[in-house]
Amino acid sequence: MKYIIFPIICVVLLLPSCSEDFLDRQPLDSQVSSTFYKTEEDAQKALIAIYDALGYQSSPGVSWSPFQTMSDILSDDAFAGGSDANDGLDENEFNQFNIPTTNQIVHSIWLKNYVGIYRANLLLEKMEGIDASEEFKTRVTAECKFLRAYFYTELVRFFENIPLLTATIKGPSEYSQPQATPHEVYDQIARDLVEAIDALPSTTTGNERGRITKWAAQALLARVFLFYDGVYGGDLQAGDVVVNASTVVGYLDELIASSGHDLVPVYDSIFQETFEFSVESVFEIAHGDSPAWWDWGYLRGAEGNLSAQMQGPRVTGSKKWNRGWSFAPVSQALVDALKDDPRLEATVLMEGELDGSLVKGYQHTGYFSQKYTSDEQHWGSDGQFEHNRTCNYRVIRFADVLLMAAELGSSSAQQYLDRVRARVGLPSIPATQENIIEERRRELALEGVRYFDVIRQGMGYAEANLSQSNMRGPLYEGDQVIFDVQFNAATKGFLPIPQIEVDLANGNFQQNAGY
Repeated sequence: MKYIIFPIICVVLLLPSCSEDFLDRQPLDSQVSSTFYKTEEDAQKALIAIYDALGYQSSPGVSWSPFQTMSDILSDDAFAGGSDANDGLDENEFNQFNIPTTNQIVHSIWLKNYVGIYRANLLLEKMEGIDASEEFKTRVTAECKFLRAYFYTELVRFFENIPLLTATIKGPSEYSQPQATPHEVYDQIARDLVEAIDALPSTTTGNERGRITKWAAQALLARVFLFYDGVYGGDLQAGDVVVNASTVVGYLDELIASSGHDLVPVYDSIFQETFEFSVESVFEIAHGDSPAWWDWGYLRGAEGNLSAQMQGPRVTGSKKWNRGWSFAPVSQALVDALKDDPRLEATVLMEGELDGSLVKGYQHTGYFSQKYTSDEQHWGSDGQFEHNRTCNYRVIRFADVLLMAAELGSSSAQQYLDRVRARVGLPSIPATQENIIEERRRELALEGVRYFDVIRQGMGYAEANLSQSNMRGPLYEGDQVIFDVQFNAATKGFLPIPQIEVDLANGNFQQNAGY
């Protein structure tokens, strides 16, 4: 808000007095906040603007920062990549856990999520004055709360110590906001989700596909609780409701039994275009090529999935892939974890599968993501091809729900784990914590889940899994040192608070430990 408000103030102060009449007039060719937020249509547009922020994968003038790509680069499943060390400098700082407070990706993640929070807060504040049915208001309010909870989940898992804003900033006296405790933020997330659950619909159809359901809220609450309980221990307080393992298992068991969600029969089909918003998708963020986008100067305007562009192989003259950027090349560690697992082929794209001419980038391993890639079925029909990759981001799948319920101790834990494994023809194994965490790695690999699963197991587990030394695959190219990684346990797995935000906070922000 400072970036927007201060320039406006400066311009107004410099205008001559003869412009006062002009400044007093309402614009005739645009909608502004004083005339907007009046009708159901207005509220619908405002809600779409909040959903739109879910798909933001960069911040203007800052950096590209797709959540799934950056989370996987932090994990042991992928490296940084790019064309060379300079191309992926900020990404490699993530990969090496040597992240300066001025890293541009860090700032982009921060800005993107606070944009979404601001929009959600604004619509919540305006809801009472909107001329619409109570049914409409109730549903939109619940969607705003879910979306605010989602943005805060990204922020608190990445940064830990963040400002908690449940209302819009009203003026200069509120610019300097203090950091909240993680417990306060997680309690607010839990409260938003619990309040949203009963007000959200159970199903969406037709052109409403992608809107939030009660099942998405229940599943996100489980993901939030698992991370909070693993890192901090204890229960969450959602208003008057205590959220503990039993509460969450109840929600998940209900979802599994009553939602209509299920595993798609064939694992290889999950990420195909024809299986977008499939029966397995509990929460999915839509991407596409409409409107066709060309503008490199404002990537936020594009609706394509930048992860697919970034992670696609750097290949030309191919009939199946076109000109990806080879970021987040897959590690030998993941390939080894998937050895003899039927999910390997649907997860990892091998160098030998590529037609055309491959240009090998930085930290070349010979492996790429098969789930988010520049394959032909996800090419946009128009616009600059890099901006218009059409694959949706599957945020929470039904398989994840089954595994979360098993890990949290559902009475059906063994059955849930067996369902996930049986789909790919694997035999039953005991539903132990160790086995479930390993199953999560294999089932959900390269979906932005692994890093947070590792961090919530504790710093000893994180150091053992995220640090890599003298590990090398047969197709790796480059000196060994570029593949060696040392996890920095002093950071507890969190990113630094962006230095520019620390500077603007007038002493209210303390930098995170380890930076």
